[in-house]
Amino acid sequence: MQTLITLAAFLVTLGVLVSFHEFGHFLAARLCGVRVLRFAVGFGKPIFTYVANNKTEWVIASIPLGGYVKLLDGRDSQQTIATTDELEAFDHKPLWQRSLIVAAGPFANFFLAVVLFAVIYVSGAPQLPAILKAPPENSVAAKLGVEGGDRVIGWQMLANSNSVPLSDEFESVLSWNALRWTLLDALTGETGFSLEMETPSGGRYIKTFLAKDLPQLSPQTDPMLALGILPQSVPLTDWDQLKLGPLDAMGFAAERVWLITKVSTRLMAGIFTGNTSVKQLGGPLSIADMAGKSAQVGWQPFFAFLALISISIGLLNLLPFPMLDGGQLLYDAWELVAGKRISISVQEQFQKVGFLLLISLSLLALFNDLQRYLSP
Repeated sequence: MQTLITLAAFLVTLGVLVSFHEFGHFLAARLCGVRVLRFAVGFGKPIFTYVANNKTEWVIASIPLGGYVKLLDGRDSQQTIATTDELEAFDHKPLWQRSLIVAAGPFANFFLAVVLFAVIYVSGAPQLPAILKAPPENSVAAKLGVEGGDRVIGWQMLANSNSVPLSDEFESVLSWNALRWTLLDALTGETGFSLEMETPSGGRYIKTFLAKDLPQLSPQTDPMLALGILPQSVPLTDWDQLKLGPLDAMGFAAERVWLITKVSTRLMAGIFTGNTSVKQLGGPLSIADMAGKSAQVGWQPFFAFLALISISIGLLNLLPFPMLDGGQLLYDAWELVAGKRISISVQEQFQKVGFLLLISLSLLALFNDLQRYLSP
């Protein structure tokens, strides 16, 4: 039964996220007057095909590991475009419309993440309070005198290397999860911060963490452990309830997605600079495992998981690699600066390089999966 739930959750995850990404491309293309020849979810042999009145072919294929939108495009050697149809061709559109169509896919993923988080907040989500356990010995928090049982109730980022808060106004900390992402933002951005703390007896004090004292990102160490700010286990009955109105939920969700995106971007960049371990890369086995586990806990954890993966897909597609949306946006940037398009032959050479890079990353992610789940 557990295997069936995992498989179903995995297929739903890929189906929803891929469909939404491709629908972003589709919607932008139609708004810009570009004809969409095919909207496909999956690769390989089609198992379902429907041709709409606007001549778009809707396809569900047998291999559910991606999807694509095929546009009317004169750059495609397999397409013959009549003169009367050129106004609907992608390559005949102005640069800003072509860039909008390309960027619409990744940004659809970010929008989906906002909606998913907002639905959770509107419905009311239990939140682990930001009560800290005793920090590990020699951690930054231990050296500053943070004690177990104290609760973080306020947060403030320091400006540059200032050793004191800018004001007495701290941003409220609603939960441990919110604090965790804020701490990761500070660690990955190498920015100092101050925490407003409340003791079990009701007393309040402020602890300031300077940028120079923060642990550095490293593949060998856990920066959160070195920082020493860790959550205390609290019974579910003592968790807080976060329930917001629709507008407040959308605003809070947008802030959360922006924060997660910043942190994820820095962690992703750390893979290429050596500050982050490549073992963090996960492939289809990791996605399937997390999808199944979150779905078994409940719909809210599953929606939160979908939101996180949607952000990851958006970021991945914005990487400046040929074959990804970010690669096409890089071509567009060149065209904007140079005043001319990169030739098809050069793009084809870049495509080959991009294909090798993507295959290498995919194999590395799959290897990590095998190491993670099949090693004794």
